[in-house]
Amino acid sequence: MDISIDEARQLGIDVMAKCGLPADHARIVADHLVEAMMVGRAFAGLPRALALAETLKKKGPGGPITTVREDATTALIDGGDTNGYVTSLIGMDKAIALAKASGVGVVAVRNTWYSGRLAYYVERAARQDLIAFHTVNTTARVAPLGGIDRIFGTNPLAFAFPSEREPVVVDFGTSATTWGEVLLRKHTGTPLEEGWAVDEAGAPTLDAASALAGAILPWGEHRGFGLMLVAQIFGILSGSKVVVDDVGDFGFFFLAIDPGRFMDVAEFKRRVGDLAGTVTGSRPAPGGAPIRVPGQGSHAKREAARARGTVPIDEAVYHNILAELGRDSQDTRAGQT
Repeated sequence: MDISIDEARQLGIDVMAKCGLPADHARIVADHLVEAMMVGRAFAGLPRALALAETLKKKGPGGPITTVREDATTALIDGGDTNGYVTSLIGMDKAIALAKASGVGVVAVRNTWYSGRLAYYVERAARQDLIAFHTVNTTARVAPLGGIDRIFGTNPLAFAFPSEREPVVVDFGTSATTWGEVLLRKHTGTPLEEGWAVDEAGAPTLDAASALAGAILPWGEHRGFGLMLVAQIFGILSGSKVVVDDVGDFGFFFLAIDPGRFMDVAEFKRRVGDLAGTVTGSRPAPGGAPIRVPGQGSHAKREAARARGTVPIDEAVYHNILAELGRDSQDTRAGQT
């Protein structure tokens, strides 16, 4: 089913406000969730509001967000146990400000949790003509290569580069799937893919509930495992625990670089655009689809959603959100198609 973008945003705001978030924080979270739905990442959209609500009921909205230390190029921010949709925006914007002033901005955020799509933050920097890198470590839900014990988070990494075209954005998790995707599959009763997870005893499973009790597996075997380890260490540098065994004390790391310190920005953007054009203009394998660069599909989906004015949502998820708000679906038909 589809609902209007405005309705989706308001539902997100209402769920967050019901959980005690101040109005500005509720809107930050809702904007992020709706953006995820617009770019086709359903698991990171409104379904995540239910998980956020569950955690917020236990933890509360968090305390003050403070800058522990700052100099010309670096900053350490304490998130006050506030959710990462808010602290990540603050962290990325601080890195952007430092990079614009000094050429480079390196920011760590500690004492925070959950952060949503990392592409959302690095693209924000690229649209201001900066190169960006961002990584986080999260609650231990992923086993090391060859193991079955949960030690790592899903530990995504993201990069973004300004371009004459749309920014080139590379965002990927280091696990076979995301925790949010497993949750979505549980809510919708959809089986997992083979090779994604094991149950509590270490046996391969396609059942989302069993996977949540067991462990997700690394993506790409030793390659994903190695990158997962890198993200975990950056998280430790940013103030997290060695193994994050709860929803809290994540470590967020942000890096922003001004390419103008190395070459003319317009020329850099032209060359990045030329590279993207060369890639997309190259020959696909016989019978294959046209070649795309990372981020291109998300941009096309976002523009299509804007043109439609709607986003798709699983009907079961939609009704679960209404139930969370104590509403009847018959009262919320406006904007639905």
